[in-house]
Amino acid sequence: MRASVQGDVLSDPASRARYATDASIYQMVPDAIVIPRSEDDVIAAMEVAREAQTCVLPRGGGTSQCGQTVNRGVVLDNTRHLNRIIEIDAEGLTARVQPGLVLDELNRALAPHGLWFPVDPSTASRCTLGGMAANNSSGGKSLRYGITRDNVRAIQAVLPDGTKARFNGADPEPGPYADLVADMRALGQREADEIEARFPKVQRRVGGYNIDALTGNDVNMAHLLVGSEGTLAYFTELELSLAPLPGEKVLGVCHFPSFYAAMDATQHLVTLDPMGVELVDDTMIALGRDIPLFARTIDAFVQGEPAALLLVEFAEGSAEANAAKLAQLADRMGNLGFAFTGAGDRWGGVVPVTDKKLQSAIAEYRKSGLNVMMSMKQAGKPISFVEDCAVALPDLAEYTAGLTEIFSRHGTKGTWYAHASVGCLHVRPVLNMKLDKDVSTMRAIAEETFDLVKRYKGSHSGEHGDGIVRSEFHEKMFGARIVSAFEEVKGRFDPQGLMNPGKVVHAPAMDDRRVFRYGPDYEVPDFETALDWSAWPGAAGGFQGAVEMCNNNGACRKLKGGVMCPSFRATRAERDTTRGRANTLRFAISGQLPGGLTSDAMAETMKLCVSCKGCRRECPTGVDMARMKIEVLAARRKESGLTLADKLVGYLPRYAPSAARVAWLMNLRNKVRPLRNLTEGITGMSARRDLPIWSSDPFRDDEAQDASPDLLLWADVFNRHFEPENLRAALRVFRAAGLKVAVARDGTGRALDCGRTLLSVGCVEEAREEVQRVIDATRDAVANGIPLVGLEPSSILTFRDEALALCPGRDAEALAAATRTFEEYLADISDLPLAPLERPLHVHGHCHQKAHDAVSPMMSVLRRIPGAEVYLIESACCGMAGAFGYAPDTVDVSLKMGALDLFPAVEAAPDDALIVADGTSCRHQIADGTPRRAVHVSRVLDMALSS
Repeated sequence: MRASVQGDVLSDPASRARYATDASIYQMVPDAIVIPRSEDDVIAAMEVAREAQTCVLPRGGGTSQCGQTVNRGVVLDNTRHLNRIIEIDAEGLTARVQPGLVLDELNRALAPHGLWFPVDPSTASRCTLGGMAANNSSGGKSLRYGITRDNVRAIQAVLPDGTKARFNGADPEPGPYADLVADMRALGQREADEIEARFPKVQRRVGGYNIDALTGNDVNMAHLLVGSEGTLAYFTELELSLAPLPGEKVLGVCHFPSFYAAMDATQHLVTLDPMGVELVDDTMIALGRDIPLFARTIDAFVQGEPAALLLVEFAEGSAEANAAKLAQLADRMGNLGFAFTGAGDRWGGVVPVTDKKLQSAIAEYRKSGLNVMMSMKQAGKPISFVEDCAVALPDLAEYTAGLTEIFSRHGTKGTWYAHASVGCLHVRPVLNMKLDKDVSTMRAIAEETFDLVKRYKGSHSGEHGDGIVRSEFHEKMFGARIVSAFEEVKGRFDPQGLMNPGKVVHAPAMDDRRVFRYGPDYEVPDFETALDWSAWPGAAGGFQGAVEMCNNNGACRKLKGGVMCPSFRATRAERDTTRGRANTLRFAISGQLPGGLTSDAMAETMKLCVSCKGCRRECPTGVDMARMKIEVLAARRKESGLTLADKLVGYLPRYAPSAARVAWLMNLRNKVRPLRNLTEGITGMSARRDLPIWSSDPFRDDEAQDASPDLLLWADVFNRHFEPENLRAALRVFRAAGLKVAVARDGTGRALDCGRTLLSVGCVEEAREEVQRVIDATRDAVANGIPLVGLEPSSILTFRDEALALCPGRDAEALAAATRTFEEYLADISDLPLAPLERPLHVHGHCHQKAHDAVSPMMSVLRRIPGAEVYLIESACCGMAGAFGYAPDTVDVSLKMGALDLFPAVEAAPDDALIVADGTSCRHQIADGTPRRAVHVSRVLDMALSS
């Protein structure tokens, strides 16, 4: 294979582990992964596989929920290179794209033309167009725009035998493709009556092959390929239909006293011709309130304690027309008997949402519905196997009542959400797939549910496809003759059965544990961990449960917005996603990865994790990879010890006072090029970087020791020894506000330390000792309500994060509650005498500030400066990440991260703008990657005082 393709070929155990799962319950370890660079690579790889009689699986974002994108053989990952927009024809309302292009990337390119691709699955930030076509995806707007099949005009594809063809509605030239078309049209004509009798008459039917597209006179062969799940051909190009962007939108949030009432009302609300009607139930609301990312949003649009919500969206093109629709919606709810002044089963009403930001926040919450459900910290999880059945709207209330009864009969319950407007609701009963009894329960629920769906003449596969979980039930739902036709299609396209076998036809049993993520032999042995993981279930004190929280939803593969995952955005490698790392960890702790946690493969997997904590906040299931990396580093350090470079980073706070006494000598390295080159190999610091400049006048604890202080100032090692002017500026700001300040200390003469640098090299026990020192030193002050306030986000926020896992207990919790960033504290101080500062302020938030929702106070405080124009730079991690950006083998990736968003934004700022960044690493990265220099907020406020 390597001799035949230009792209990468991955066959090591760790890489194979990362492609063994998707967002389903299944796991199949492939033999190899090919990252094709071109269509020629695809053809060559398929030829090698064909000669070796090895199956081929085309794969996009790997977010399938039914097991479509797992298999043995060779995986072709389209996403790294085959992701171009080939052409946009704005007048013709079409686009041609490669299969690995992410939907959001296409829509960003279409937006300047006033267009979009109008199929909007919740995974738009990471799903690919090829994957959407293979799955026949849909979304919340399908009521108006249809599903993927309705929006694909043509597909260029490579057949299993190497034949290239353009599948569309045109009559083909004579040849092998023409013969294939003739055979398929003949099948369609022959089976037309059976198709008419057996195929459900609902929009959301994506089960089986689309052989209904072969009936009649207007046959588009591309529609047969749509929904084929990679079993018929490899898509090299897709021609898509586009639509004008919807105009101004409004949302009416309909509240209901019972779930049944919401389901029954849906058929009446859709007559108002909305863009979509989406369901959220009370369990989803409760889970969302426990997730920091969504809690404020929910409070803003949910009134009282509804049992269910229907989110009714209109886009009528003008504010007046939208207002009229909202009025009609309110009238309709009133006519159905619901009012907020009502009681019992008459309580309900409409909360109008016209604010665009709140609309976007609600949409993001709704799109994350699946992952919100998966955030449960317990062994049982909501499992996908009957979650997207679809029925006609008049049957929806009775169908959902019947399904709830089935769940109850089997001792479980489901959480409901999604597309009420088309009768397709997502529901997952909570089961533990490690237990045989729960696997048997899953089977029984599936059998009974599909019988119920058949009774209502619905579709057993309404959105997420067939894969392993539903393919075996085609005969129950369609009948033996239709299944025979499906098999005939597969045999005609792929007589050797090489393309993603076992999907759509000839599938394994859905409850065959041999293809489960947690198979019959899956076990995680107990072992001692460095941190406290007791909030999760499972072995290793809960570390197993924390790792297994990853459900492979792929949110970490998004390319814009938020922080997660900066290393993936730079490399586009699955290894460098939160998901890729979590899967590798799961294999490591369960004995499926040779060498386990301390293996070189595990270290390489974690190497580009910058511990930004973007996943801590943005991963919908709460996977905190930065904390997990500490476990890996600690295990490896225990086995292999520390390098000199590790010691220089980890023990910085301990040798810093001595280094400061010879600051001139420490700074000589930056000035003498030969010294840079000489010390690179010794210190592990790249010669290409200037190191932070040591101050010969570091900040001292005795600079602020006021009696009866209002706050304790946390003097971190970075600001203390490299930029003491920041701490001194902060002191002037505090004192200008009339505040008394004492620097936190313990009387030993050695500065207190948060342990951050020690954790970064796996020195957990030493870090624990340092945190305990801080707890002991601040205990009395904290008990008296005195906050601990710090300037460096990565340092002060340690007490709200890792400290709780290092020293679990009430003392650490009290310290965490008392901890404030500089701006969080000042946000509550009204007496801040600030003079005008007539300059734009362009602000970059540190990743840990974003993870702890501490950017807003930063913006709020700066906006109190008269005359200041404050702008937030929309960027992910700057890429420096402490010592990461200085290491010779990661400096290039570090700079590439900064160049994605941050550097261009900084360079585009006006010449008179101040660039503001609280993070020491951020300021140094900006200095290295741009001609500009950034300053801490304390310096900006000090300027405003001085002016």
